[in-house]
Amino acid sequence: MLEKNRKIILGLGNTLNRDEGVGVHCLEPLRERLKGFPAIDILDGGVLGLDLLPLVECCSHLLILDAVDAGKPPGTVIELSRDEIPLFPRVKLSWHQVTFQEVLQFAGIRGNLPGHLRLVGAQPADTSTGYGLSPVIEQLVPELADRAVAVLKKWRLV
Repeated sequence: MLEKNRKIILGLGNTLNRDEGVGVHCLEPLRERLKGFPAIDILDGGVLGLDLLPLVECCSHLLILDAVDAGKPPGTVIELSRDEIPLFPRVKLSWHQVTFQEVLQFAGIRGNLPGHLRLVGAQPADTSTGYGLSPVIEQLVPELADRAVAVLKKWRLV
């Protein structure tokens, strides 16, 4: 039987496609905010796709940080709870080759979707090839990190 007790914050995105890497860029501010909480793993999931399935399936709590294409104005903060995250690729939230939604879908089909699951992200302004966040997304990083901490407090992990 799979032991599901890890608490993971997973930053997703390709840092070579500007705002698409916002989830990864949020990890360092979170590490600063969460010093002293070693039971929470803060991981860079990059664009690893299906390679992330074992991580998802071993969690009791999974907080995802990512760029979210929700058709909103650039810089809009998006928060989705477990049941609000579309698990089917017809509703694409991300630009990864294998969408993270598909990873969550596979975990759900296998009965291993984390009980506590939340996505915190932002509508990107620029996903062109290049390094560094656009100004509108860069200014959101502290807010996204604060929102992530608020989720952890709600879950009583910090």
